[in-house]
Amino acid sequence: MGSFDVVIVGAGPAGVAAAYLCHRGGLSYILLEQGKTVFQGIANTYPEGKNVYPSKPKENPEPFLVEELRPPDKPVAVEKYIQYVQHFVQHENLNVQTEVTFEDIKDKRDHLVVHTSKGNYRARKVILAFGSSIPRELTVYGDAKMVATSLDDPRKYEGVRTLVIGGGNTAADVIISILKAKREAQDTHPVYWAHVAEKFDVNKETAQRLGEEILLGGNIRLLPGAIPRIGEVDEEGVDRLVIRINEFRQPDGIEIYHAMSFPMKSVIACIGYQGPLPIFDKIGIQTIACAEGVCTVAKEGDRLILLTAEYESTRKGVYVIGGAISPSFMKISGGSIQEEKHPNLIYTAINDAAHVVDAIRKKLA
Repeated sequence: MGSFDVVIVGAGPAGVAAAYLCHRGGLSYILLEQGKTVFQGIANTYPEGKNVYPSKPKENPEPFLVEELRPPDKPVAVEKYIQYVQHFVQHENLNVQTEVTFEDIKDKRDHLVVHTSKGNYRARKVILAFGSSIPRELTVYGDAKMVATSLDDPRKYEGVRTLVIGGGNTAADVIISILKAKREAQDTHPVYWAHVAEKFDVNKETAQRLGEEILLGGNIRLLPGAIPRIGEVDEEGVDRLVIRINEFRQPDGIEIYHAMSFPMKSVIACIGYQGPLPIFDKIGIQTIACAEGVCTVAKEGDRLILLTAEYESTRKGVYVIGGAISPSFMKISGGSIQEEKHPNLIYTAINDAAHVVDAIRKKLA
């Protein structure tokens, strides 16, 4: 188990800024990222070619506190900005561990233990810097997990029957990529497109591109009203997902259904994103429901995380920054609790990191 002053979870703008400031300030740290590279969340959720701006709220006079990560004044495509950040991380030799899934935080007498899919990390302080675009999990019995939200290499699905779950534009984009790769490889194995609803909901432009790919020979099978039901392991030890196509309920309580079973490695779930609330609940970080007259940014009934002025949560030693606390949070200050606006900007995430690392350094001194 590695031991660090600070364990940072999530390598978006907030996490990278926190890691760099720990690095520069002499704190031992590790930056953990679920994706294959830093800024994976931005790469997954920003449309290709979208410009990145150095935006900051008008009412906030504070400059970018980590100038090295500020987007350029002349807007650039997101791909260029991500490339710049990746070079920066390499140049600074930041301690980043990718393809690690965060699982839990446990309290010990004088430290915290961060549990992940690749082992445990001992920390004096933990910074949760994941964004709000946390992929939904497939709610099925067993160990079936979501395999991907976007496609890094469509050629991996050549020579196999592939299942894509989800009825929106992201699923359609993934299918278009796979159909093209299969066509170029002269692979006739179909791509199955499953959605829990009877209708698929894609925009006109995406539907047109999908139609063109089908006209060129793309082999696609639609499975409307199909429901992922169970994760299982077959006799060869392969993780599989069973998906029900038709269900017939009989008066005697017996259900008859048609089902298909796919190896999990051939399943891509594009079922959207959830906010960080399930993670906060799991690790025991307190939230509070908005009451009428208290919240101006969030809606009545929305649950907002409780944080101190230094972004420390109700879990001692655990700080939360960046997109996970946008568009607002509940700030504990001087014995009172009030809603605090928190725009989801690169500026906000970077400056959160600067304030938190500064507070941590003072506490650990």
